[in-house]
Amino acid sequence: MKTLRSIFRRKVRSTLTIFGIAIGIFALVVMGSMAEKLNKLVGGGLEYYGTRITVQDAKSGMSFFGGTPIAVSKIDEIKKIPGVKSAYASVEILKDEISSGVNFGMPPMIAGYDPASFKDDPAGSIKVASGRDIQAGDIKKAVLGSDMVKKLNVVVGDQIDLRGTKFEVVGIYDKTFSAPDSYIMVNLPDAQELMLESLPTAFRPSVKKENLATSISVLVKGGYNASEVTKQINDKVKDVKALDPEEFKKQVANSVAIFNLIILASALIALVVGSFSIINTMIMSVAERIREIGIKKAIGASNFRVLREFVLEAAVMGLIGGLIGLAFGWLTVEIVNYFTAASGQIIFLTTSRLAIGSVIFATVLGAVSGLYPAWYAARLNPIEALRSE
Repeated sequence: MKTLRSIFRRKVRSTLTIFGIAIGIFALVVMGSMAEKLNKLVGGGLEYYGTRITVQDAKSGMSFFGGTPIAVSKIDEIKKIPGVKSAYASVEILKDEISSGVNFGMPPMIAGYDPASFKDDPAGSIKVASGRDIQAGDIKKAVLGSDMVKKLNVVVGDQIDLRGTKFEVVGIYDKTFSAPDSYIMVNLPDAQELMLESLPTAFRPSVKKENLATSISVLVKGGYNASEVTKQINDKVKDVKALDPEEFKKQVANSVAIFNLIILASALIALVVGSFSIINTMIMSVAERIREIGIKKAIGASNFRVLREFVLEAAVMGLIGGLIGLAFGWLTVEIVNYFTAASGQIIFLTTSRLAIGSVIFATVLGAVSGLYPAWYAARLNPIEALRSE
């Protein structure tokens, strides 16, 4: 009867320990999935914006959502700067004049480029999943990012409304998990017309539509330093503000680092809670199995074998807890993504790296936490252990 009560207590403690580990891994998976989505978005943003110098009007806040227009004619001056490979104008404005709702990532954007110029940019190599890309001469044609397809609930051939103007959807881009997923690509003249209509009425007559842009993208020749070219643009071209791509990367990296620290903190909490839980369970397990350990050692079991047995037991608890936590964490993020996908937003991204890493983390945590109780059990004197009640 006493043995049965002891076994029952061990089972209950082990179950509670596994449950505690599962909760920690669950939190780690949920937070980690959000971090993976953010890092994927940031990585795509760095690839998309961090490979070129972005030039805007000097009075404009450094933003990719519009601001003070810059004259396309500035391209001629910029091309004279040593180290400039090419430069092209772009228009990037919010899909709606007033952005509504909460966006976990980039808000819906209308982006207009000259197709020939954009193809020279490394950021312009977005694959088309269906239909075709924007071509020179297209009028009122649009290609949608993957998130915009879900948000607008359209397919190739449908019509969409962009700030009161009808556009035909001619293509859909592949999923990139980055900025282009929230973009609606149109030809530059169409975007310039939409931008002109968004300007104050009194200001429109003094502006030439074909000279409108929100920014000018500058590609740097091989062998030239982008930071130095940026400085030359700021010094020699009047009324513009050029953003160094390296500085842009630093600003983004600093912002993401804060969020990643939150993820690290959640992992440390899982580490502390799980460790103490496993140590407590294993110490109690050793205390209740002293006679069993004494018998094993008396019939020839080595210290290493006893040590291995208890470490393995702790590792298995960590593994089971990790798998349970991963399963519930994955299920939770999939449910949330299912409901947010209808609005064209995916908040979480559970990668194989995160899934495998969380289970390995829980298993290693269990094994390490079980080392001291296992070491204590291995060093028990078999004679004293057999005398124990």
